[in-house]
Amino acid sequence: MSAALRLLATPLAPWERDGLRAALNRAGLPADDVADPRLSFWRFETYEDVPVGFGGLEIHDSDAVLRSIVTLPPVRQLGMGGAIVAKLEDEARAHNCRAIYLVTTSEEEFFADHGYVSCKRGEVPAAVRASGEFAALPASASVVMVKRLT
Repeated sequence: MSAALRLLATPLAPWERDGLRAALNRAGLPADDVADPRLSFWRFETYEDVPVGFGGLEIHDSDAVLRSIVTLPPVRQLGMGGAIVAKLEDEARAHNCRAIYLVTTSEEEFFADHGYVSCKRGEVPAAVRASGEFAALPASASVVMVKRLT
């Protein structure tokens, strides 16, 4: 059974996001806006109640921003990061998104392995470029990537 099929995704209400914020801070990822109720975040765990990590989506019309993917240290290198990404891609498809964008400072190879390709910031829709995630990670220190869902 694939790792994605073994994950349970639980949506986090804005007041339930302290664990997410702590995990992002420990991983050195932006966490300033995780309490924003317009953003969607999930806690992921196995069906055996083993915590796996967190991830989020920011929907902008027919595009999404994949954000705040963090796998907890005890389960790293087990395919759980890819499983989180797959679950979030399914959620973006359910919202009829045609593309998912992301900004990364260190995980370009990981995302490339999951079908994402580099793109220029200028090719990204304006609403996505205006998102907090894009503003938090400057162009000089990050790579923008996209995956087409259609």
